[in-house]
Amino acid sequence: MTKLAVFDFDSTLMDGETIDFLAEPLGLEEAVASITERAMAGELDFFKSLVARVALIEGLEEERVNGICSELPMMPGAFEVVAGLKERGYTVICFSGGFRNATKPACEKLGIDADFSNFLHTERGILTGQVGGEMMYSDAKGDMITRMQSLLGVSREDTLVVGDGANDLSMFAHADTRVAFCAKPVLKKAATHCVDEKDLTQILQIVDAL
Repeated sequence: MTKLAVFDFDSTLMDGETIDFLAEPLGLEEAVASITERAMAGELDFFKSLVARVALIEGLEEERVNGICSELPMMPGAFEVVAGLKERGYTVICFSGGFRNATKPACEKLGIDADFSNFLHTERGILTGQVGGEMMYSDAKGDMITRMQSLLGVSREDTLVVGDGANDLSMFAHADTRVAFCAKPVLKKAATHCVDEKDLTQILQIVDAL
């Protein structure tokens, strides 16, 4: 029987926020990080915060973006948890309000079955400051997880979700096993389990105890 595990990317599978790493060469890390922090705490609308943050990194070369994204640090235990869940019969998917430049290479390395994220718009190899995709809105992950469950024939009882911020709430609504990973208080309230140290292998212990 197929089971489904859906992970957030930034600060869950990856140790940090992609957009903060991209803002660093422009000297805008603090400005971007403060918006990210408020969005993840549920204080700002996710869509508006994403558009505002991407606008700040206009002018960055796509080649530079891809270089930064190829070297993002994975969260401790990321490789082990993906392999362990697949051994236990899970299809493992990543939903990210971030960017395909980051999720695609990381998910290929981790052995994740599919990734859904947003696209940074470019012209002549330069970021225009615009973004589009299926993960732009606060309810996007909830909409996508129900589509995945329908496609794979998986019930909410056999669905595990892992995330850290307010934009993961919508997918938490459609899973019986909900892990808040080093998460903001707003997400912890909706979780069935909390992991408060940077060790994704603890999720395997949660799954084995179900």
